[in-house]
This record gives sequence, C-alpha cells and structure tokens, in this order.
Amino acid sequence: MSSTAPGLAALHQELAGILLAGRELDAVLTDVVTTARRALPGAEAVSITLLRGDKAFTAAHDGKMALDADEMQYARGYGPCLDAGRAGQVFVVEEMATEERWPDYCRHAAAAGVGSSVSLPLPVQGRTLGALNCYSSRPRSFGEDDVALGQEVAAFVAIAVANADSHARSAEDAENMRRAMASRAVIEQAKGVLVERHKVTPEQAFTLLTHASQRTNVKLNRVAEELVTTGVLPGAVG
Repeated sequence: MSSTAPGLAALHQELAGILLAGRELDAVLTDVVTTARRALPGAEAVSITLLRGDKAFTAAHDGKMALDADEMQYARGYGPCLDAGRAGQVFVVEEMATEERWPDYCRHAAAAGVGSSVSLPLPVQGRTLGALNCYSSRPRSFGEDDVALGQEVAAFVAIAVANADSHARSAEDAENMRRAMASRAVIEQAKGVLVERHKVTPEQAFTLLTHASQRTNVKLNRVAEELVTTGVLPGAVG
C-alpha cells in the first residue's frame, strides 16, 4: 500500500479544491470525474452512476467509453456499475472479453472496445447512492492501488450527492430512497439464504442471484424477494 500513499495525498489535494457550496450537483460531479480520470493511471474513462429508486442514470462522465458502457448496463438492468450500487460491493472486471458474471453485457462491452473496469459503491450513512465506474480499453488495468484511490473518490462523491440531496429532497425522493434500502435489505437476505444453502461466499451468492435475474429477465430485487418468500430461486439451473 506504500505506493498508494503519494497518489492519495495528491488526490486529497485535488478533491479539496473542488467547491461544493453554491454549485449545481452536475457541475461538481463533472469536476470529480475529471479529477478521478487524472488520478487513476489505468482509467481512460470515468463515470458516476446514481440510483433513484429503480432508476439508474449517469450523472457525470469523462470519456465516451464510460457513458456507452453505462448505458449498455441500464438497457439490460444489470452489470457491474448497477450491481456495485445495489449491493454496496466493489466489482473489478479484469478482462471484459472473458468475464462470466455478466456475459451478455460483457460480450457487447468487449466488442465496443472495453478491456477492463472497476465499479465502486458510493456509500454514505449506511446507504449506497450509486457507483463510481472506471473503464479502460486494456485488460487488467486496475489493481489494488486503483481500487484504494477509487474508494477515496467514491466517498467524496457520496458526500457531495448527500449534501445536494439534503437541500432538495422531495417526498418522492424520500420514497425512492426507502425503496432502494428495502431492495438492498432483501438482496442481503437472499444472499444469506444461498450462503447457508450452498455453502458459498457472499460474492458467489450474489453472482447466483444476478445469473438468475439475467436468465429470467426479472429485476434482481424481485428475484431476491421470490427466494426469500418461497425458498425458490427463479431460473435456477440443476
């Protein structure tokens, strides 16, 4: 981790220079993704995915590759950026062309020139607001140092978004957040069922849920609800 320290110091200095007060959120986030792209040597494009209830959108991006890859995931309803936001986990795709967790998305992303990616959740006050996504045309572009730097940026983004939300939160926003938290809770319950049933790790359990979602074309939280309620994993093979 010693090699990360100089990068963290420079990153902290750059983030500290981004003004939050009196600015629109999209302007702040545009500055953040530009800073992140400079700070992470492996990143050729960076984006911020925000979740509002069941809706996901790219709030800011630096590099068309990031926007295109994000939108491929939104169209399918799954992928590393969405799952990082939903599950609060870091997802590193070392080689897009051979990644098996999101086969349809990864096949199309690889064909579009994406070689690898890392998606990091935006955690604040016990909830996840979305994900910071970094993309490269080269395989294996993101190592432990990149993840450490990315997590610092993600924490800053989460604070900026939370501050903006606190100034402009409608009843609809509050309800969307409640739904997002409920969705996260049922996914965690479903993961627990699979961990106990199949003696797998939590990450492997999450992969089982995402594969079931993809096979059945049913949203991840609905698949999780079905498993928790009935004990049956929709679309299970074998």
